[in-house]
Amino acid sequence: MRNMRPAPKPAAPKAPGEGPPITPAGMAALRARYDHLLGSERPAIVEIVSWAAGNGDRSENGDYLYGRKRMREIDRELAHLARRMKACRVVDPARQEDRGRVWFGATVEIADEDDNRKHLTFVGDDEQDASKGLIGWSAPISRALRGAGLGDLRRVALPGGEKEWEVMVITYPPAP
Repeated sequence: MRNMRPAPKPAAPKAPGEGPPITPAGMAALRARYDHLLGSERPAIVEIVSWAAGNGDRSENGDYLYGRKRMREIDRELAHLARRMKACRVVDPARQEDRGRVWFGATVEIADEDDNRKHLTFVGDDEQDASKGLIGWSAPISRALRGAGLGDLRRVALPGGEKEWEVMVITYPPAP
């Protein structure tokens, strides 16, 4: 008889407020995208598909075929956005009480050993945009800097090798 392991238990669904963090602006952007797709883009495609279906032979009808394909893409994106909005936990960085350490929503200035400086803001993974300095909360540099205070040195494993960064400035949005 083979050595058999029991089947893994399915992960318990997370209660609201236990999912990955997202800023209020990030949640608003997800909601705006969802509303745009559902209220504008999808109805326009439905209209094109309905018109094209009325033109007869659907097998060679480009408007019909493209429209159906685009509608499936929109429906997939709507489902994805709905899952993300349901799973994410809105965290307002302006309400952060411990402003002397790097937590979600912090904007930090870090310097490497050559005094090359970077400004980073830690946001939800759905909001990340490295070109704008918006770093996802689960990114390696975010995990390395979590809880760091001014002057703390943290080693970050990067694709090009490890690098050490010093926290120079920590800021948060003004408290409401």
